[in-house]
Amino acid sequence: MSPAERSLFIVFTGHGKGKTTAALGVLLRAWGHGLRVAMISFVKAKSGNWGEQKAARKMGVEVIASGRGFTWLSKDLQEDKTLAEDGWRLAQERISSGLYDAVILDELTYPLSYGWLPLPEVIDFLVNRPRGVSIIVTGRDAPQPLIDAADLVTEMREVKHPFEAGVKALPGIDF
Repeated sequence: MSPAERSLFIVFTGHGKGKTTAALGVLLRAWGHGLRVAMISFVKAKSGNWGEQKAARKMGVEVIASGRGFTWLSKDLQEDKTLAEDGWRLAQERISSGLYDAVILDELTYPLSYGWLPLPEVIDFLVNRPRGVSIIVTGRDAPQPLIDAADLVTEMREVKHPFEAGVKALPGIDF
């Protein structure tokens, strides 16, 4: 099997910090090897201008924010569900397009856990994706069927976090 035909389905989950950062590390490595990469964020607000979005523009990498921000603070869960469905359609298009070797589905676990996207259908699509497209899913509380379907699962576990000492998130380090 040629390298173009091989791919992995990876999940970065857990309550520790670093899930998106790990996925972005893979994105950077893949891009450095000349692979075509994209990322769709299911929670980050479309209106945001996060560090990874700034870097991606400079690199010519597609990074799409399809959410409204912290969904657990939402006053309109139906709109959040609709945005998640829109993000999933974008993800399916990117994965099926033949234009990408790796696609990151950042924070996909949240709409799956909230029941906004049909878990069996999402897993079926990801498992039966076109050959040669690696998938990376991030987010807390990955559902067990997603974990079972993945080739590689890493759980981030918080040991110590500066937020507990009152230290706010740092631009460029935390976002």
